[in-house]
Amino acid sequence: MSALQPTPSHTVGPFYGYALPFPGGGDVAPAGHADVITVHGRVYDGAGEPIPDALIELWQADTDGDLSGAPGSLRRDPVTGGYLGRNGVDFTGFARVPTDADGQWSVRTLPPGARPGHAPYISVCVFARGLLHHLFTRVYFPQDTDAHAIDPLLASLDADRRETLVATAERAPGSYRFDIRLQGEKETVFLEFD
Repeated sequence: MSALQPTPSHTVGPFYGYALPFPGGGDVAPAGHADVITVHGRVYDGAGEPIPDALIELWQADTDGDLSGAPGSLRRDPVTGGYLGRNGVDFTGFARVPTDADGQWSVRTLPPGARPGHAPYISVCVFARGLLHHLFTRVYFPQDTDAHAIDPLLASLDADRRETLVATAERAPGSYRFDIRLQGEKETVFLEFD
């Protein structure tokens, strides 16, 4: 019997808004936590136009650098079976948010803790129409510049490419902007995993 060949990749979406987002998908920080930060931005295509139907997933360590996260914080409605949202207590380290009509996305989370040999970061996965495969990148924070020098990924990049991975601190305390550019000028650095 011959081995089956893998099915080739196909363009994904745009169908994310239908089934993948869930209530509270961007509310990673437990309700009322004092150290909440907001990370937000826009997703742009190669022509510099906002992408209104992308999906952003984020994974991160907790404030101590632990990646284990709490499983199962989503609650189901016992009547309809739909999602009610997160339980508001457990920190999972996971977010899933769609972009809006202007390509904007936002999450409320906790500052990630550093892991040995790395600057604190949030892992990001981008799903968007026209992509054959989702894209991986990271969000680093501007206040961690000392740790940027020891981070293997940041240290391997030229300064202009490195800046595409560092969020911009805004006037509001605890608010950071991180735009994702899929192509073109100031294209975000994307990671390739084998």
